[in-house]
Amino acid sequence: MLDALQTILDTTITTIRDVLPIAAIIFGFQLFVIRRPIPHLKRVLAGFAYVLIGLSLFLIGLEEALFPLGKLMAEQLTDPAFILGDGVSRVLQWSDYWWVYLFAFAIGFSTTVAEPSLIAVAIKAQEVSGGAISVLGLRSAVAIGVAIGIALGTFRIVTGTPLHYYIIAGYIVVIIQTIYAPKMIIALAYDSGGVTTSTVTVPLVTALGLGLASTVPGRSPMLDGFGLIAFASLFPIMSVMGYAQLSQWMARRAMRRENPGE
Repeated sequence: MLDALQTILDTTITTIRDVLPIAAIIFGFQLFVIRRPIPHLKRVLAGFAYVLIGLSLFLIGLEEALFPLGKLMAEQLTDPAFILGDGVSRVLQWSDYWWVYLFAFAIGFSTTVAEPSLIAVAIKAQEVSGGAISVLGLRSAVAIGVAIGIALGTFRIVTGTPLHYYIIAGYIVVIIQTIYAPKMIIALAYDSGGVTTSTVTVPLVTALGLGLASTVPGRSPMLDGFGLIAFASLFPIMSVMGYAQLSQWMARRAMRRENPGE
C-alpha cells in the first residue's frame, strides 16, 4: 500500500513538473503579451487539475499494466512450445511467427479506432468537407494503415532487417501518391499519420515492440524494439491517400457508366 502511494506521489510530482512549463507559456502570453485576463479562470484551473490527475494515472497505468501486458503477450506468442507445439524442436523461421503478425495487425487496428485524437480529427474533417469525408471512412482508412504498418514492423523485428529500408521505401511511395492523390486529401493524410501516435496507440505498440525484441532470439530491445511507431505514422499516410484515390476512381467509373458517350 505504501509503495503504491509512493508511486502515485512520485508520478504526480513528475507530471506537475512537466506540465508547469506549458501552463507558464500559456498564462504568460495571455497576461503579458496579449494583456487580457483569462476568461473562465476557475474552469481553466479545474481543467488543468483534471489534466494532471489524468496524466498521472495514465502514466502509472502504463508502467503497471500496459507495458507488462505487452511483454507478456510477446513472450507467449513467441514461445516455441506455442508456435511449434509440445515435443517439436527446430530452428524457428520468420514464417512461423504468423500469430505475431496477426496480433500486431489486430492491436494496430483496434487501438487506432479507439484513438481520441483521430476521432477529433475525423469529426472536424467531416465538418469542413461538408460530409465529403466521412468519420467512419477516415477512421477505417487510418486504422487499416496502422494495422498493416505494425504487422510489417513486427516482421522487421523478427527478421532483423534494417529499419531505414522500410522507411525510405515507404516515403518513396508516399511521394508518388502525393503527386497523384486528390489535393484536398493530402494535408489530411499527412496529419492522419501524426494523430495515430497518441495516448492509446503508442503505449501498446511500444510495449509490443520491446517485448517482441526481448523474446525473439538474437534481437536487441534497444536496437530492434523501437521503430514500430515510425510504421504507425507512415502507413496511415499511404492508406488515407489510397482511400481517396480509390474513391475518386470509383466516382469517375460510375460517372462513365451513367454517361457512356462523354
